[in-house]
Amino acid sequence: MDSTSFATAYALSTSIGLRPFLTLALASLAMHFGYLHPAHAFAYLGTDTVTWVLAALAAAEFVADKVPVVDHGFHVLHFATKPLAAALLVGSMVPDGGSIDAGTYALMALGGLNALGVHGGVTAVRAASTTMTLGTANPFVSVLEDVAAVGGTVLAIALPWVAAVLAAFLTVAVVLVVRRLYLELRRRRTAGATALAVRLGA
Repeated sequence: MDSTSFATAYALSTSIGLRPFLTLALASLAMHFGYLHPAHAFAYLGTDTVTWVLAALAAAEFVADKVPVVDHGFHVLHFATKPLAAALLVGSMVPDGGSIDAGTYALMALGGLNALGVHGGVTAVRAASTTMTLGTANPFVSVLEDVAAVGGTVLAIALPWVAAVLAAFLTVAVVLVVRRLYLELRRRRTAGATALAVRLGA
């Protein structure tokens, strides 16, 4: 895998961590029109049928993620779909001779782990949003994720290295936000427990 393909694969796997079906649909469309050139073993990703199926799944994902309770169900489902989707896209970026070797499988696994890590951060942010705003902010968080996924995917195709750098910054930002939210929630729990103890003592 050359450095540009590696940057593309890394950026796409990060976008998958935000939106699996949307990223897959955009990548499939790019393959269909020749902007991405998948390895032979993954050429089916750019076929008409797969593109339409992924577009339908992306539309369903977009709507479901804006509906309270349903969005959390999708996030649970994504613990399985995101690593798989990332593995497929990473594998498609590795040039092959018609077969998949051990090195390709290793890169696919790393892509899946990257997507899973981003998903874990996104899930933590969504859980904190639900706790702190009773879910009212979740649709806005979802829209931000949509925008980031589309932007990241388009950049991964057009400007792979720019996308890879931004993907790294996104990962760091998610970690910092999750840490901040965790500390804030812990502070609130401590304050609540202290207030309850005072009331009981009174």
